[in-house]
Amino acid sequence: MKFIIKHEIRGRLRIHVVQEKMTCAEADTLFWYLDRQGNITDVKVYERTADAVICYTGERAALIRLLKNFRYEEVAVPETIVRNSGRELNASYKEKLIAKVLLHYGGRLLVPATLRAGIVTLKSLRYLAAGLRCIRERKIEVPLLDATAIGVSVLRRDFNTAGSVMFLLGVGELLEEWTHKKSVGDLARSMSLNIKKVWLKRDGQEILVKADQIRKGDVVTVHMGNVIPFDGEVSGGEGMVNQVSLTGEAMPVRRVPGQSVYAGTVVEEGELDILVKAVSGSTRFEKIVAMIEDSEKLKSSMESRAEHLADRLVPYTLLGTAAAGLLTRNVTKALSVLMVDFSCALKLAMPLTVLSAIREAGGYGITVKGGKFLEAVAEADTVVFDKTGTLTKAKPTVKAVIPFGEEPEEECLRIAACLEEHFPHSMAKAVVDAAKKRRLAHEEMHSKVEYVVAHGISSYIDGKKVVIGSSHFVFEDEGCTVRPECRERFEALPEEYSHLYLAIEKELVAVICIEDPLREEAADMIRALRAEGIQKTVMMTGDSEKTAAAVARRVGVDEYYAEVLPEEKAGFVEREKALGHKVIMIGDGINDSPALSAADAGIAISDGAELAREIADITIAAEDLAELVVLKRLANGMMKRIGKNYHQIIGINAALIALGITGRIRPTSSALLHNTSTLLISLQSMRNLLTEE
Repeated sequence: MKFIIKHEIRGRLRIHVVQEKMTCAEADTLFWYLDRQGNITDVKVYERTADAVICYTGERAALIRLLKNFRYEEVAVPETIVRNSGRELNASYKEKLIAKVLLHYGGRLLVPATLRAGIVTLKSLRYLAAGLRCIRERKIEVPLLDATAIGVSVLRRDFNTAGSVMFLLGVGELLEEWTHKKSVGDLARSMSLNIKKVWLKRDGQEILVKADQIRKGDVVTVHMGNVIPFDGEVSGGEGMVNQVSLTGEAMPVRRVPGQSVYAGTVVEEGELDILVKAVSGSTRFEKIVAMIEDSEKLKSSMESRAEHLADRLVPYTLLGTAAAGLLTRNVTKALSVLMVDFSCALKLAMPLTVLSAIREAGGYGITVKGGKFLEAVAEADTVVFDKTGTLTKAKPTVKAVIPFGEEPEEECLRIAACLEEHFPHSMAKAVVDAAKKRRLAHEEMHSKVEYVVAHGISSYIDGKKVVIGSSHFVFEDEGCTVRPECRERFEALPEEYSHLYLAIEKELVAVICIEDPLREEAADMIRALRAEGIQKTVMMTGDSEKTAAAVARRVGVDEYYAEVLPEEKAGFVEREKALGHKVIMIGDGINDSPALSAADAGIAISDGAELAREIADITIAAEDLAELVVLKRLANGMMKRIGKNYHQIIGINAALIALGITGRIRPTSSALLHNTSTLLISLQSMRNLLTEE
């Protein structure tokens, strides 16, 4: 690639790509290529000027070589990246906005008055038709008010006023449509699949392979709690599939051989072998967009109230116009009232504020599935935390394997890893990683694996029943025992670790000690949430009383509950809601899913179980719990801005009405000031919430 260095400082380079024109697809390709490089920390590509700004680490010469070797045709960008990037959408709306401004003001300067009057009259027909529809449906709503203002201006041959009103209404509609589509697109992209590895079934064995190696006609196995990676048909097994991400319905549906399943849905119970029908999964993006646009999830109650209030204010505006005309006997003063429309600003500013807040949250790695969930976070006074993988680090580590039988330590770890690698949980990952570090090959040597939520796993190896899981599951549910000669060692297990118990044929053979370190930022996060308005913090865990008490004491939660089951977490959330509290639930595992569904806002950790992420209303990145504080501040800021917008709209428009009635301003000025203030408030609503504080 040929390029010119336009500006340079240490660690940052601005280049101009030497080519006739850069298309949106080429800009996306260059961005995707550079963004994937390890030595590049940030990149922006501007297709209109064919420029790129690159922030990098390491040697400048290495970056220059990288840029010189770049060729568009040699970069295999995933089809969905280009199609769904949003770059083309932004470019098209910028062009529409510029064209609208140039046509309006250019027309005033260049088009003869007579011709301009004809154009304005023709354009007004659309608004007049919308007003007539309201009358036909016996509704007094915003389109009727717009039609009245424009129609009266045309009848009075005040074409400049009519043209200005339609221009500003058009700009407002364009900005709302642009922001809405961009926010929906950003949200849908953040909800799109990001599956790297899947279980390929071949010759009766399950092999872990990269997702991009799968082809149409392959059979993949999806275990309980995992997302279905491709559209396909069930060829084996039976399970309950949660399709909330596509249909919006939380109730799972039963799937058996011969029935279809879709990418992005989650196996909530059971296990499915799926014959792959389509590998791109590209239609999922469109399905999500359609679901979001059709769903009331995007509507916060504040938005809905604003829209209803906007329509309810229309009759009062019309009555005010009539009253001003009767009292002043002055048509001009009456029209000054008519040109001021409270509802226009209310209906435009409120949704833009919510959608912009959702967009801004995405910039912090926070996915919010709808405005009402941000509102719930703002109103929340109670937060319930899961412990493992939430308050503790998402990557626990195996510290010791203590054998209690004849099997050596390494064989116990091998068996445990063989079972645990099928299931998405941070403890399971710790066991699998420990086996890899010791170079213990753990090929499939067991029969079908059964996963018992919040308890453990059972299977058969060489005809012997093997179970691994919690103390409750192994000793109480499965009735396993400890050899008498090992009892003393068993009682002396180190309490600072979490324990996984492995038993064969109802006899304990090993205890795996796992260090589950507390997140350094957890205590500060709890304090910061209290400062933002949270009154009660609760920790719930399936761990032992001693472990739970130690963690609760260190992080500073108000209450904690140990050895709880999934349904008990959900029951607690329901009881708190019944007492009038607004509850947030934060978790990362399959066992957190019922509580996430029950909460006013369920928040999942991004590298947790797929089922938790699908059911949750909000997803945050796993790196730092401080994002919860960012989320709370964003939600609080959104509600504050909505209140501020409301008071500004009422104040400005009331002042314009007063000025109109007293004859201080003419209808043309009233319309211009009203629409300009509406536009400015709408543009202000699109600004970032956190940077302005």
